[in-house]
Amino acid sequence: ELVTGGVTVFLTTQYLEEADELADRIAVLNDGTIAAEGTAEELKRLIPGGHVRLRFTDPAAYQSAAAALRDITRDDEALTLQIPSDGSQRALRSVLDRLDSAGVEADELTVHTPDLDDVFFALTGSSVPAQPKEAVR
Repeated sequence: ELVTGGVTVFLTTQYLEEADELADRIAVLNDGTIAAEGTAEELKRLIPGGHVRLRFTDPAAYQSAAAALRDITRDDEALTLQIPSDGSQRALRSVLDRLDSAGVEADELTVHTPDLDDVFFALTGSSVPAQPKEAVR
């Protein structure tokens, strides 16, 4: 209600899901300095790890798709392909165009982008969330 009324709300949190849900803009701090700032989507696109995942039920379609696409990770048992992607419309269109050219249709397509936890770890070099420091007396 406050934001709707034109009030700026400054929220600090260690719960990145909360920031993703509530914040229009996010700043990631590392040792007291801003490591990056932007919308949640802008920050997620800063780091690698996004991908398009294709699942097939027909082994022949799976093999055809694998031959038509580049830079893929295959899971022959699950009949899935994973293609690195930044999640943009252009990247998705490129994958779909290659599948169309090969005359292949996937049974399922999902787009995965890194979450804010991934962003935090990549920007701060941490492998675990920072713990609050105890006050020195």
